[in-house]
Amino acid sequence: MEPRFAAFSETEHRERLARARRKLRSAGVAGCIAVAPEHLYYLAGYDAWVSVNSPQALVFTVDGDEPTLVVRDVDRLLALETAWIRDLRTYRLHAEDPAARIAEVAREKGLRDGRVAIELQSYALPYALGLALARALAPTRVEDATGLLGDLRVIKSAREMAYLREAARYASIGLAAARQALRPGVTEIVLAGRVEAAMRAAGSDYWSIPTELASGPRTPGGHATPRDRVIEPGDLVHLEFAGVARRYHTTAVHTMALGAPGPRAREVYRLTRESLRAGIEAVRPGVPAAAVEEASLEPLRKAGLDRHAMMRFGYGIGIAYPPIWLETLQISRGFDRPLEPGMVFVLHACVELVDEGIGVIQGGTYALTATGLEMLVGGGDIDLDVV
Repeated sequence: MEPRFAAFSETEHRERLARARRKLRSAGVAGCIAVAPEHLYYLAGYDAWVSVNSPQALVFTVDGDEPTLVVRDVDRLLALETAWIRDLRTYRLHAEDPAARIAEVAREKGLRDGRVAIELQSYALPYALGLALARALAPTRVEDATGLLGDLRVIKSAREMAYLREAARYASIGLAAARQALRPGVTEIVLAGRVEAAMRAAGSDYWSIPTELASGPRTPGGHATPRDRVIEPGDLVHLEFAGVARRYHTTAVHTMALGAPGPRAREVYRLTRESLRAGIEAVRPGVPAAAVEEASLEPLRKAGLDRHAMMRFGYGIGIAYPPIWLETLQISRGFDRPLEPGMVFVLHACVELVDEGIGVIQGGTYALTATGLEMLVGGGDIDLDVV
């Protein structure tokens, strides 16, 4: 029987686990100790944010053994209600050594020497825990599995796409709430609160990055979170936030204006929109990711503003837990992975003119399908949205 709150069938999880084993075997490693919460969810169905607070691990070999999930004892119920894993082990925080517990399970599975893969770049693996695991696993050598496991999630299944579309519906509700609440005298914090409340009331799960929102002279702060600044007529306001369904995120990226902005703000918005459009037009199956960002920069180069485009043009998105929602897919210079149908990514153009107090970010979440590029949610390629 499926766990009460399982988001996927055991069959889909086992198919994912089989793909992970094939990739690990081809990389020459004997097994894996997955610690990142997104991979515990993807492979085991285990839905919990607590990896950054309490060590957790899914331990398995490449030989087809039944995987073992190690969690803190207080979180055992979370595993029972979401994970399909039969072999569930626990430890008591501060009374038992979680690294030793995980290593004990690894040795039971025959991982006593050779190489074992762990996501060394995960936020769930602080330096102290990484060192403790390496010592406890010795003489087994630890190698990085961040990219190997992360790349498994880049192409979405039909069920994953259904959750992403549900998440997009929540984000669209958030955008509508922002337009309704944006009035003279409202503060950034209150505006963000209206957006978040609307999404939560509609059924959205919690998001893994705080709502990013800035207005007026704060808009060149690309990752600014809302403050108690009062939004004034003529201000640009940019927002970036996610709707979430079963941990699947879709991000709305949008710049609005409260009343008529000045001519320079309109010009910067126009150029940012041209950058977004140029990047979008370059997205096709088989195109290297780096080529998409290069295309997005061309309109800005002509205007002498390319050095003010400080953000990557895009990144993959899907399962996420705090403190981040980016996947391993990067649509940026230096990344030559070809784009494929089934990928879902955030695309955004961003121009930040710090000295002028003008910043614009525009885009959204897109799915590359067999028939082309589909925007799931966001502002996208539109005229400046004047409220």
